[in-house]
Amino acid sequence: MGCSNVLTGVLNFVTLVLSIPVVGVGIWLAKQHNTVCVRFLQWPIILLGVFILAVSVAGLLGAWCRVSCLLWVYLFVMFVLILLLFVFTIFAFAVTNAGAGQVLSGKGYKEYRLGDYSTWLQRKVNNPSYWETIKSCLSDGKVCNSLDAPQYSTIAQFNAAPLSPIQSGCCKPPSSCGYTFINATNWQETTPPPSASAQDPDCALWSNAPTELCFNCTSCKAGVLQDLKQDWRKVAIANIIMLVFLIATYSIGCCAFRNNRRDGGGGFFNGGRYGKQSHKF
Repeated sequence: MGCSNVLTGVLNFVTLVLSIPVVGVGIWLAKQHNTVCVRFLQWPIILLGVFILAVSVAGLLGAWCRVSCLLWVYLFVMFVLILLLFVFTIFAFAVTNAGAGQVLSGKGYKEYRLGDYSTWLQRKVNNPSYWETIKSCLSDGKVCNSLDAPQYSTIAQFNAAPLSPIQSGCCKPPSSCGYTFINATNWQETTPPPSASAQDPDCALWSNAPTELCFNCTSCKAGVLQDLKQDWRKVAIANIIMLVFLIATYSIGCCAFRNNRRDGGGGFFNGGRYGKQSHKF
């Protein structure tokens, strides 16, 4: 058995073992949680784990048992995966290129505007069904609960807080509304309201109800997109590293496939249903 076959088999054995806990996590989520947010995640996790498991089995059998047809399928899937990962990485950098927070004088956080982000991302968060799922995630995740801590009990403490984009957009009214601070998630409308509040529709959407707050505001959607932008940039960088790994694995797999063909490995690609059985160990 050639060195490339051994390496391909070892790499796929490792990914096969790693795919089992991925499937397990998806099944655990399906059994233990019943929220919309978790239901949104559980099936992609299960399908990803099953996909990795199936591809790993094909690569493992193709390399170690020298079944060329399985190794060919494995290499084809790997090629498609590399191509998709490359396209997604370019796409992620493209759609997250726009958008930046507005620095506010005397405050430790920024505020975000939906119009600053790419049109594609705006369409996503403006889709009612998609946004309902995101709101459910925000509610389930209790993203605003940490602001009720004693260190944010005064307006000075709150203004100095390094709020995350989601907390800035979803857990408080926009600064232009001029609302009076009661506590971090409770704000009172001033009378008469400042003229700027009439120009910002988010002011009318603010609610002191813990399950609503500013979850329907465009500032909340902008905060989610800013958080998504930061995460996608990290994912895109990780994808570049993954691409290097996949290309190296694909190259080793190609060598293993060539060894199978040269040595008459079993499969549909070697002149017979099972091909020659002269394996070299």
